[in-house]
Amino acid sequence: MTQQKSSLYIFSITLVATLGGLLFGYDTAVISGAEKSIEAYLVDGLDLSSFVHGATISSALIGCIIGGLISGYFSSAFGRKKSLIVAAILFLLSALGSAYPEFLFFTPGEPTIALLLTFNFYRIIGGIGVGLASAIVPMYIGEIAPAKIRGRLVSFNQFAIIFGMLVVYFVNWGIANGQSVEWIDEVGWRYMFASEAIPALLFCTFLFFVPETPRYLALKNKDDGALAILTKINGAASAKSILSEIKQSVSTSSEKLSTFAYGKTVIVIGILLSVFQQFVGINVALYYAPRIFESMGAAKDASMLQTIVMGLVNVLFTVIAIMTVDRWGRKPLLIIGSIGMAVGMFGVSGLAFANIISISTLLFIIVYTASFMMSWGPICWVLISEIFPNKIRGQAVAIAVAAQWAANYLVSSTYPMMMEYSGGLTYGLYGVMSVLSAIFVWKFVPETKGKSLEQMESFWKTPTTKNSKIS
Repeated sequence: MTQQKSSLYIFSITLVATLGGLLFGYDTAVISGAEKSIEAYLVDGLDLSSFVHGATISSALIGCIIGGLISGYFSSAFGRKKSLIVAAILFLLSALGSAYPEFLFFTPGEPTIALLLTFNFYRIIGGIGVGLASAIVPMYIGEIAPAKIRGRLVSFNQFAIIFGMLVVYFVNWGIANGQSVEWIDEVGWRYMFASEAIPALLFCTFLFFVPETPRYLALKNKDDGALAILTKINGAASAKSILSEIKQSVSTSSEKLSTFAYGKTVIVIGILLSVFQQFVGINVALYYAPRIFESMGAAKDASMLQTIVMGLVNVLFTVIAIMTVDRWGRKPLLIIGSIGMAVGMFGVSGLAFANIISISTLLFIIVYTASFMMSWGPICWVLISEIFPNKIRGQAVAIAVAAQWAANYLVSSTYPMMMEYSGGLTYGLYGVMSVLSAIFVWKFVPETKGKSLEQMESFWKTPTTKNSKIS
């Protein structure tokens, strides 16, 4: 296979895989346009509390935790490709079920507790798909891609996540634009959820045309299949030597090792990276963006247009992160991002305490989200894929990803209740978390720029790093 054909083949496989990332972002943000309608129909219609509303809007995150926890088992037992097909089917079922939860058993327009639980069930199904995709898509791309371009190709997945959010902001705005609040609350929100079925169906279909990863095939002793794929990707000259390295790696990683074989420090750092990524409050901005903008006095369709502006900012600053992470390093970007997030959240908090609602609020939110997208958004995932030693990476990543989704659920589900108490204190708390995240990175997170995974493994084996400050 010529170099040009090989590059096209790799790019095509990566493009299909990143549809999983796009659906990750799409499913995460689709709720932003529908959450007020869901509140009107299933929460206010049943005279339930703001806590129930927050739990309903965040219910998909329960599925994300489950999906993250089972991703290791699924990818090992059924393969990376089949696990992604399962995720695609779950996305499709969730999109259709969330759009019309009354299907077969309930009467439209008549809210009941059973209908509320059914809606949450469909959202949790989608969340399991997100959890699977969040862990397996980067794994799939990493195991397919040639070493020299692996980092770049894996980074496309983060871009796809943010792009998926931007796409759904456009979709939600297009559905709501020019429509009455009554129509949106009755019908529009259903179209928003149903729109996810289109990329989910494309993802499921295209997955049947991509190969399983050579690493998984080698793990299952299907060496001929692994060699055939490696030859297509890397050329015949390199394929055999790469397969030999994979077989050696598979043999080594199959040894039974404790997750804490390298001490608790690396596991705790991985968990705290995940937790801080959520405790700074980013998913509040993603899930509740239209509501925040409406509180500034914007009409419903105008508020959704403002989320598009925020989505464009997110894409731009994610690209900046991808372009600079290997030049500036991980730690500087994380610290700069934390400072920017603190400025943004403290600004919003101050304006809330002063009861000032203006364009300055939007500007502070943009500063906050831009700072996150150039730092903690993509780079947290980069570090989680880098800091863990090869032999415990699967176990450790599962723990970190589950902690991340659990923290996400906690923050998102408590937001409405906290806002009822005090908006200023709520945003101020996220600002404090941003400051603490900067201190945590400065004191404890190692710089991984320019280091091989084997060098990181040696780093954690060094006794002084286990019992002293990590810099």
